[in-house]
Formats: sequence, C-alpha cells, structure tokens
Amino acid sequence: MITTLFQRTSILLACATVAIIGSTLPASAENTHFPSANTLTNQAEQVSETPATNLNSASDLIIESTQPSSAIQSEQVAQTFEPGRATRSGSSYFGVAGNIGISGNTRVGESSFAVISKIGLTRNLSFRPAALVGDNTVFLVPLTVDFPQENLEITQLNVAPYIGGGIAVSTGRDSTVGALISGGVDVPLSPQVTATGGVNISFIDETDVGILLGVGYNF
Repeated sequence: MITTLFQRTSILLACATVAIIGSTLPASAENTHFPSANTLTNQAEQVSETPATNLNSASDLIIESTQPSSAIQSEQVAQTFEPGRATRSGSSYFGVAGNIGISGNTRVGESSFAVISKIGLTRNLSFRPAALVGDNTVFLVPLTVDFPQENLEITQLNVAPYIGGGIAVSTGRDSTVGALISGGVDVPLSPQVTATGGVNISFIDETDVGILLGVGYNF
C-alpha cells in the first residue's frame, strides 16, 4: 500500500512539473520573438515624422534658391542713382582748369580760364558741367560714360577714360546753343586730388575745338 501511494505521488509531481514547464515556455517564446505594442507604436510615429522633416528641408531650399545672390544685390546697389557718388573712374570732384583753344570763334576754340566738375550719378555715368569764363562765357553740359581705371606702366599712374556728349551754351548778346562731344581721362593723384584732361568739340555757329587741362578736389 505504501508503494502504491508513493507511485501515485510521483505521478502527480511529474504532471505538475510538466504543467509548469509548459506554461513557462510560451511566455518566453512570445517575449523573445515579438516586439511589444508600445515599441510598434513608437516606430510608427518615427516613420510618420520623417516625411514632414524632409518636406520642411525642401521648402527651405526652395526659399533660399529664390533669393537673389550677393553678386546681383551688389550690382543693384552699384547702379543706384546717387548724385555726387564715386564712379568706377574715381571720385566726384570740383576744380579749375585752363582751356587751350584749337579752332572756332567761341570760348571753346579760344584760350580761357575754366571751372570744372564731375558729379557721379551711377557707377558708370557722370555729369560734368564746366564754365569757360571770359567774354561770351560758354557753359559745357555733357553726360559721360566712365570707364574703369587702368594702370600705365610707364608713369605708374591710374588713368580712367570717359566719353560722352551734351550741349554747349554760349552767352552774350547772341546766345546760342549747340551740340557737344566731350572725351578725356581722369588721373587720380591721391584720395583728395584728381587731375583731368579732355577734348571738347562744340557745334554752335561752327565747329569749335578746345583742350581742357585741370585739377579737381575730390568730394
């Protein structure tokens, strides 16, 4: 009888052991092979956020590409109309000069004292009014295109050509107006002083030609 009881107890213990092992193995397998619900949710949120980030980056690139480059902005500033500014040939100035007459009956074709000026308008354009003082004073009113300074190796000076046209007004009893062609060079000598020389051809009564040599104080 004791033997029978011992056998039954052994059978019960074996069954209990199998049941415990069986209940433990599925849980371990589940934990080992399948992610939790929270993990899946976090991964889904990360995936959904990635396209939005890329879209924002693309929008930023589009905005930046539509903005003008620094070179274009600099060019726009350089072409701004600003009377009295420096041009690519140098500073604006006011000065005195002597006119050497070559031919003609007005002050342009006769020797005279002159008051000269250069008033920069844009980077490329200047207004260069001058007065040839004397009997029947002549006023020269040219608009010129200024060219960049170039270095002369012989003199080690920078020379800036200009050329343009406008009108010449001869005063006196018979005041007359004629066309004017003007061209020459500016030679910056220092930050304060610019030398200049040019040829003026006016068409008032006849063709008058004069050479103007002077010096100006920069402003």
